[in-house]
Formats: sequence, structure tokens, C-alpha cells
Amino acid sequence: MAVDERNFRSTYYEKVGFKSVEEKKSLEILLKDKTLDRVKLKQFCLRFSVPSVYRNLVWKVLLDIVPPHVECHAFVIDQRRQECKNMIHALQIMRVVDSTITKPQLMYAMYLLQTKKLRFNINLKVENGFTLIAQSLQQFFDDDADLYWLAKCLHGYVQRFKQDIPKLIEATMHLLEKEDGMLFRHLKKHNILNGFLMEQWFDSCFAGLLKENALARIWDKLCGGSCKILVFVIVVLLTNQRHKLLRCNTSKHAIESISNLPEETAEIIANKAIEMWQQHGSPLTIHDKPKP
Repeated sequence: MAVDERNFRSTYYEKVGFKSVEEKKSLEILLKDKTLDRVKLKQFCLRFSVPSVYRNLVWKVLLDIVPPHVECHAFVIDQRRQECKNMIHALQIMRVVDSTITKPQLMYAMYLLQTKKLRFNINLKVENGFTLIAQSLQQFFDDDADLYWLAKCLHGYVQRFKQDIPKLIEATMHLLEKEDGMLFRHLKKHNILNGFLMEQWFDSCFAGLLKENALARIWDKLCGGSCKILVFVIVVLLTNQRHKLLRCNTSKHAIESISNLPEETAEIIANKAIEMWQQHGSPLTIHDKPKP
């Protein structure tokens, strides 16, 4: 979908200040079904931004935290919540966590326990993709059980496309060179845009770098199935901050210069990245065509 295919009423609503009225109504219709249609919900996420009031439910359905059958939701959510309590209790008994640990670090310990990767010498205070995602999710989800399962499943989605990261990095380099050759050559000359840095950005999906409202709109596309949206976010982020980056000669200096971006800047980056992604055909993966 390279262009916006909304009907004429959507355009009218936008002109009179009700930009998302039509989209919200269409989502509400989808959510009234007793069995939610995951395909249609994914299509909605790819075409529009999910209204914040429905984001919790939509993401949980698309990330397989709850089933599409609405009558099962209460039971499944209760079981998920109980499982979280059991994991926390086990971690406390083993003295892996205590009152000094942060919530994202606790969530990470729960993840390690559940996936059988927990080691007693593990340093939970080292920042990683999971803790950054959990920290950002804290800003718009209050329930701890929801927070854990959303962080776990979003992180799990990232792990599933991890083998494609080298190709995503290659696509990022190609697009950046096309969009801003001068910036590309400067970053390449000083080894600022190295593979490790971009792997970190892909691993965290920009949590900790972009503000939460902008992140949520990018993550809508991820939940819809498009990992390539992250390529466009990197390119727009770098070109948006080119005036700072052209003065940087080291990777460390560059990271410091683009940290703590204002919310308004993050929104501009998200808007332009989504627009560019749409102009390139809203690709779901790094491949323009499905594999045979």
C-alpha cells in the first residue's frame, strides 16, 4: 500500500480537525466481533496508528498474548497474571531480585527465568534491548502483567527477525546513501554508523532513544508485521540530526549528540519515517517480493 486509500469522508474529517474519527470507528467495528480477525487487525496497524485506548488489546491479540476469541480473554489474562506472580515469588525465594531492582530489571529476570536462561551470576543492571523495551512500555501500560507479557512478546518478535538484521543494515546503508550522500560518507569515514550500533537500535526498536508516543506509532507497524519500518526510522533519524552528526568524529560522540531528543523531534521522525515507508510500498520485510 504505497498510498493512503481512505475514502473521501476521511479527508473531510481531517480538514475539520477530526483526523482519526474514521479510523477509530473502523477499529471499533473490528473489535466488536466475538472472534477477532488478526489479519484485519494487522492490516489496520499497517495503514493507521492504533488509538491509544485500544493499543493494549490490539497488541496483545497480535502478539499472541491473548487468543482471538474474546470470551477467553478474562481467563487467559488471569492466568498470565498468576504466572507473573509465581515467577516473582520464585525469584525472591532464590534471592535473584530484591527491593533495589527496577521494574524493567525485574521483568528481565522473569524473562530469563521463563526462558530457562537465568544464571546466578547474571548482571540484571546491564542495559539491553529487553529492559529498554520494558522501560518504554511502562510509560503507557500500568498493569505489571500486561507490561511483562508485552515486553516479552515484542522482544520475542524482534528475535525472530534477528537473522535478517545484516540485510536490514545493508538496506539502511543503501537508503541513507541515496537520501543523503554527504552524511553517509561522513558517517562511513569515521565508522560512526557501524554494524554494532545499528544492531543495538534494531534490538531495542529505538526504545530509550525516541519518546513513547512516537515509539508507539512505530511499534504499531511492527505488530502489524513490518520489521522494515525500522530501516526508515534509522534513515530519517540520521538525516533529521545531520547538523549534529556532521560535527561528530566518533561513534560515542554521535550517540551522545542524538540522545534525549525532544518529544516534538521524535514525532517528526516517526511521521516522516512512516511516510517514507509508505512511499516505498509499506514493505513488510527486507524482501520486496515474497519468497517462492
